[in-house]
Amino acid sequence: MAATRPSRKKPALHRARVRRTERLTPHMVRVVLGGEGLAEFAAGEYSDHYVKLVFPVPGVRYPEPFDIAQIRAEFPRDRWPRTRTYTVRAWDPESRELTVDFVVHGDEGLAGPWAAAAQPDDEIFLLGPGGAYAPDPAADWHLLAGDESALPAIAASLARIPAGAAVHAFIEVAGPEERQELTAPAGARITWIHRGDAPVGRQLVAAVRNLAFPPGRVQAFVHGEAGFVKELRRLLRVERQVPREDLSISGYWRAGHDEDGWQASKRDWNQQVEAEQEATPAAAS
Repeated sequence: MAATRPSRKKPALHRARVRRTERLTPHMVRVVLGGEGLAEFAAGEYSDHYVKLVFPVPGVRYPEPFDIAQIRAEFPRDRWPRTRTYTVRAWDPESRELTVDFVVHGDEGLAGPWAAAAQPDDEIFLLGPGGAYAPDPAADWHLLAGDESALPAIAASLARIPAGAAVHAFIEVAGPEERQELTAPAGARITWIHRGDAPVGRQLVAAVRNLAFPPGRVQAFVHGEAGFVKELRRLLRVERQVPREDLSISGYWRAGHDEDGWQASKRDWNQQVEAEQEATPAAAS
């Protein structure tokens, strides 16, 4: 059964408050959100559920109640709140707690510094959730590959893969200090790749390319930096002829671009990559 495509309905806006934070690794911070503002939030259908966190522009006052559609209609673009997309690491409907993991590199970026400095009762708005992928129990085996940005979704997916399923997961991080304990079905083969000074994704692509693919139908989840995602998409779609419906592939970010710039160009970039690779005959690979 193929992953369902994400819906196009208007994402819901929720007001959340920080309940607690935890430093998981030197560059990964977990923030647990809660509060009455999440009363209408719901997740669980997909393991790659995501939300868009909303960050007001400093010094700009927005009308109450906060309405991002109204703001975008009435305010100049440079005063629109910024959004940053993050995976739902976990959602507990009983306690109404939403867990989000953030990659943090000091003062670099917008959401990372916010997460590193977050204190209980801090408020944040979020849109969503969206999502499209969940492990298919009918697949013969599962391939998961990504960098730190994809680690929360890979971790959530591993926890949902049925016991006894064949799994190959490749996770690239900066070094051994960034590894995490993951819940996975018995027998799952999890390969941690320590990048060191190498370009993001170079060793990850090599590891997936060197994998002896098991027989049968694979369902693949490949996310992270757009450059290596493009290479792995070609490997799977063109060289391995994996059907599009069995793939969840997307660039979460792109080296040299912030999220605002990447999201503005992402759709055109993805369409160009798809057109180029779909036009490449398998025999030419």
